[in-house]
Amino acid sequence: MIELEGVPELIDPVMICAFEGWNDAGDAASTAVGHLDREWKGEVFASLDAEDYYDFQVNRPTVALEGGVRKITWPTTRLSVVRADTGEKSRDLVLVRGIEPSMRWRSFCNEILGYAHELGVEMVVILGALLGDTPHTRPVPVSGVTSDPDLARSLDLEETRYEGPTGIVGVLQEACTHAGVPAVSLWAAVPHYVSQPPNPKATLALLNRLEDLISVRIPLGELTEDSRAWQLGVDQLAAEDSEVAEYVQSLEEARDTAELPEASGEAIAREFERYLRRRDGQPGPAGGHATESGGLEGGAGGPGAPYLRDPSTGHGRPRKPSPKDELAKDDDAEDTGGAEHEAKDVGEDTGAGAGDAKDADSGKEADDGRGAEGRGTEGQDAYRRDEGGTDRGGDGDEGPGSDR
Repeated sequence: MIELEGVPELIDPVMICAFEGWNDAGDAASTAVGHLDREWKGEVFASLDAEDYYDFQVNRPTVALEGGVRKITWPTTRLSVVRADTGEKSRDLVLVRGIEPSMRWRSFCNEILGYAHELGVEMVVILGALLGDTPHTRPVPVSGVTSDPDLARSLDLEETRYEGPTGIVGVLQEACTHAGVPAVSLWAAVPHYVSQPPNPKATLALLNRLEDLISVRIPLGELTEDSRAWQLGVDQLAAEDSEVAEYVQSLEEARDTAELPEASGEAIAREFERYLRRRDGQPGPAGGHATESGGLEGGAGGPGAPYLRDPSTGHGRPRKPSPKDELAKDDDAEDTGGAEHEAKDVGEDTGAGAGDAKDADSGKEADDGRGAEGRGTEGQDAYRRDEGGTDRGGDGDEGPGSDR
């Protein structure tokens, strides 16, 4: 039985997980959880027994001197709790950060789910990152997938249909589904030609999407500047090699062509409304908030949004409105009253050009003999290389644009 001491009663808790290893290209996912832990000063309340889950010849312990005393740190998975208090809304996050286990994955997942049950966790969000054919000069693609059809509909996520090798992210998500715990996986695609960690741009993209999903403003600290510096550094390296520069340009053209159908008047109007809502909303914590589009309009916890699945019945249940929700609803009605007209004008002004682009892209599909499904995102062609330099499929198939 799991005993928790010193952990207060939590407010609308969500569990955020990330694991170093196969599912963490560029260390983007584990860095994202580490960022949350630092910014909100997380307190570790539990850790899993390393002897049960890790092969120490694969993940070796480290030794260090602390005050002249030698101390060994064993590889493990730790759980901490943080209070995400933005002044506008407060909720607690249970952060799970560790290394992909070497053995006993089912017991590993059951232990994490045991903590989730004892803490009253309402949803589990697992972060991952993979190598993909995506240019570093474009926004990082982030996809959200789930095995729960109800959750997919309510949160506008993809319902996973992936088949093939998987990592602890996929195993934990399925364990949550079988246990009746709503679970979502967020995947960021990291350019395979610059895969070495860190990758602050991919970390930022994951936090952007997570912010929308859990409806909490996330302080970014220096992450935005680090992201810009990372891109400038890769730009300089690419400019020094003509072959790399040409390859990046081909990825840019493929990415832009695939996204042309999205540049419709309706999509532009939707993004413009989202921008106005974020601009006119209450200010977030120091350090700012996500600026790239997360793709989930209004977030998961907005007023009137479908709530999480009831494990006993399998059906969705409405979230109980709070006084804050009613105030937010009134403010949105006043602040965005004129936004719809502005957004509509933007859609009308750009509709013709976007329509031409869409027609041109449709013609190209006809010539190529490809349907809409053939476009996909770059993550479907993603691949990894193992330590010996051998290409590995499967992992890339689980990321953005696919059905993990």
